[in-house]
Amino acid sequence: MPELPEVETVVRTLRGLVMGKTIERVSVHLARIVRQPDDVEAFKALLVGQTIHDIQRRAKFIQFFLNEDVLVSHLRMEGRYGVYQGDDPIEKHTHVVFHFTDGTELRYRDVRQFGTMDLFPKGKETTVGPLAKLGVEPLDKSFTPEVLGKLLKGRSTKIKPLLLNQECIVGLGNIYVDESLFKAGIHPEKPAGKLTDKEVIRLHESIVSTLQEAVEQGGSSIKSYVNGQGEMGMFQQSLLVYGRKDEACTKCGAEIVRFVVGGRGTHICPTCQKNQ
Repeated sequence: MPELPEVETVVRTLRGLVMGKTIERVSVHLARIVRQPDDVEAFKALLVGQTIHDIQRRAKFIQFFLNEDVLVSHLRMEGRYGVYQGDDPIEKHTHVVFHFTDGTELRYRDVRQFGTMDLFPKGKETTVGPLAKLGVEPLDKSFTPEVLGKLLKGRSTKIKPLLLNQECIVGLGNIYVDESLFKAGIHPEKPAGKLTDKEVIRLHESIVSTLQEAVEQGGSSIKSYVNGQGEMGMFQQSLLVYGRKDEACTKCGAEIVRFVVGGRGTHICPTCQKNQ
C-alpha cells in the first residue's frame, strides 16, 4: 500500500499535470469506488465545470481542491492516477476518468479495486468521513519529540502497532515503521510507554529523516507503486531492514530476521534492536 512518501510524490506530480484544468465531464466505470455522495450520477454532475485549484496530501489521502468541493481520494493497495490525451487507449482496470476541457484526461486505474473517492463541500472534508479522526502529520513542524512523547506516554501497546495507528501519527505504514525503528535501535514489540526520553528523541529523528529521504527519492517501488507519470520510486534501494530477511545488517553484520508483530510482517536486526 502506498505510504506517506508515495502519496506525497503522486500529489507533487499531479500538481504539475492537472492544476488549473477544468472538468468537462466524468466517467465512472466502477460505482463502488465512489462513496460520497452515494449516488454516482450526483457525483458526476457536481464535478462538471469545476476547476482543480490545488492538490494536497493529508495522511495517505489525496485532496483535490475544486471551486466548491474537495475530492478526497485514497489509493489503497494499487490505485494509480495518470494523465492522458483523450484519444489514448484506455487501459484495463481504469475505473474513473475526469475529462478536461482541454482534451486531456485524468484517469484512475486500480487493479485491486480497493480505492475510494469521497466528494465533500469545502470545509466539511475534515469534519466527516475519512479525514475526521486523523492524527499528527510526521513531516509537519508541529510534530516534535515532545508531541511524540505525549502520544506514547502511558501506552502499553507495542510501539510498532501504535506507529501504524493513523489516529496517532498519520502516513506511516509497514515499510517506514520498520525502517524508523531500526534507525532508532528500538525493538518493535517494546511497549510504547516504556521508551526512554532518549529513545523518543531518536525515534522522532528517525521517523522524520526516513520520510524526508523517501520523499526526495520518490518513494519505494515495492510491488506496483508508480507516481502520477508512471515513474518508479527509488527509495527501495536504500532500505536497511524491510524486505532484507537473512541479509547482513548494514550496521553490525548480523542476519536480518522477519516475524509478525500485530499481524504485520516485521523486519529487524536482533543485535541492533534488542527487546529490553
